Amino acid sequence: MIWLAILISSLLFVPAALHLLWAIGAWVPIRDEAALARATVGAPGNTKMPGPIPCALVSVALSFAAALPHLTTFPLRTLLLLGIAAVFLLRGMAAYLPAWRKLVPEEPFATLDRRYYGPLCLLLGTSFLLFTLTGA
Repeated sequence: MIWLAILISSLLFVPAALHLLWAIGAWVPIRDEAALARATVGAPGNTKMPGPIPCALVSVALSFAAALPHLTTFPLRTLLLLGIAAVFLLRGMAAYLPAWRKLVPEEPFATLDRRYYGPLCLLLGTSFLLFTLTGA
């Protein structure tokens, strides 16, 4: 199942890199901080991106998740893989729940969440779950 580990790592590389760029204040791919916040955070009236520490922590977490399938002797690997699968599956499902939409209704985040972020999280969660259950 090396192909699945490579797929997972490849899919996680882009958001990890984006969060790292945001941590250093590089507003990409949207150069306007307020517009980027509306597209990525989605909280009502929010015009600021999260600070450098939260962005850096997310980047580290995503990078660790990308590396874990390749770390075959890592302690508690199976438990961590299942935890990562659960987090991504829950986040992916949240994109379609009315309660989540009430928390983060800002456009274009709401549309991007249903169209791209939610499905990506569901794909990643399913991939982590499949990877773990196959004993890879």
